Amino acid sequence: MKRILLICAAVAMCASVWAQTARETIALHPNFCAINHVAYPYSESNLPALTAAPAGYEPFYIAHYGRHGSRWQSSMRAYEEPVKMLEKAEKAGQLTASGIRLLTILRKAAVDATLRTGELSDIGAEQHQGIARRMGNRFPEVFAGDAVVDAKSSVVIRCILSMTNAVTTLKAAYPHLRITTDASAHDQHFTGGGQGEDTLAHRMRSALDVKSLPLGCSTDRFMAQLFVHPSWAKENKIDAKDLMSRVFTVAGALQNHHAYDDTELFSYFTSDELFHLWRVLNARWYVRYGNAEENGHRGPFTAREHFKEMITTADSIVRSGKHGASLRFGHDTLLLPLACLLELGNANYCGDLETLHEHWRSYELFLMAGNIQLVFYRKAGSDDVLVKALFNEQETTLPVPTDQAPYYHWSDLRDYYLKKAATPIDWN
Repeated sequence: MKRILLICAAVAMCASVWAQTARETIALHPNFCAINHVAYPYSESNLPALTAAPAGYEPFYIAHYGRHGSRWQSSMRAYEEPVKMLEKAEKAGQLTASGIRLLTILRKAAVDATLRTGELSDIGAEQHQGIARRMGNRFPEVFAGDAVVDAKSSVVIRCILSMTNAVTTLKAAYPHLRITTDASAHDQHFTGGGQGEDTLAHRMRSALDVKSLPLGCSTDRFMAQLFVHPSWAKENKIDAKDLMSRVFTVAGALQNHHAYDDTELFSYFTSDELFHLWRVLNARWYVRYGNAEENGHRGPFTAREHFKEMITTADSIVRSGKHGASLRFGHDTLLLPLACLLELGNANYCGDLETLHEHWRSYELFLMAGNIQLVFYRKAGSDDVLVKALFNEQETTLPVPTDQAPYYHWSDLRDYYLKKAATPIDWN
């Protein structure tokens, strides 16, 4: 069931999601409400075809950044806290049959997650195998002959395993490849993201700005289905909004494992409730990492170190005449601001929090295994290098003029990005 639902969702996203409101999309495909827990929905069967390169141009280099694949939630508290709340009611005989069923599912998830928090899931491994396979199939010229692949990962194990799944897949298809892999604290400043403790403190201060954004829906219906007497929950300090939010998080995260029915817990929510819960978290991510007035437009620049490394490394490869790929594996907290700095499609949008959901949507930006691929093309006898950007393996726009969309002249793009990388930022 999981595979069918994900494929259907991805087909719908490719074909019509841009024409739908976020409310309509989430009503049709509730998995998309899961913010950074949305499992990568794309495969060979549902990705749109790529635009052919201009005559004579062939791909020779790929600059890539990928978030790790699907994982277990990063903290046991995410699993245990809703269990504790419902167990308190269970002991008092205050759970309905629906509440008892919910507690049973949450207990199983907590047991399964023990000693696995933050780790790559079975689906996560498959995602990076598939992305690497498609990369090799779409751009065989990049990996031909004496191609070199330089792969680096954040030091976090789920990222290392994501890298491993990707490079072993490429090696199987192209046995001659010369592949180097590394995962070191030395490179964490551009694989893991962030600009130090001052930046983190800024992010957290910024996150407070969305607390004033109303949930937009009542918790009464949700609580009434779980508790014999909802007033008992209130009297015994079970916070309705907290419980609702925690169950929502677990519900969204189950899609990242083959062993679970990925829609089972969504039955505890109406589509309207799912939309409003998503809307608040969507705004929170935007305020922390997006091009938001609330963070002084600093959010994207938390990825500046990787942004500079990507541009300078690419320029070095272009000048050298070599071919191959630079593969980087890390986290959503770098993928999102990096997409903003690169100005991929609508990622760098800036607007009002009240209408943000109409323009900037998490499920289009930072999925599990979400990835950026800048694909470089050259033509024999010409110094003009072209670049095409793929965001989650789909062609997207870049921020400079071009006469050959979706291909852009590297000389224009490089100059634009280097100037942007030098933008002074006051982190105070």
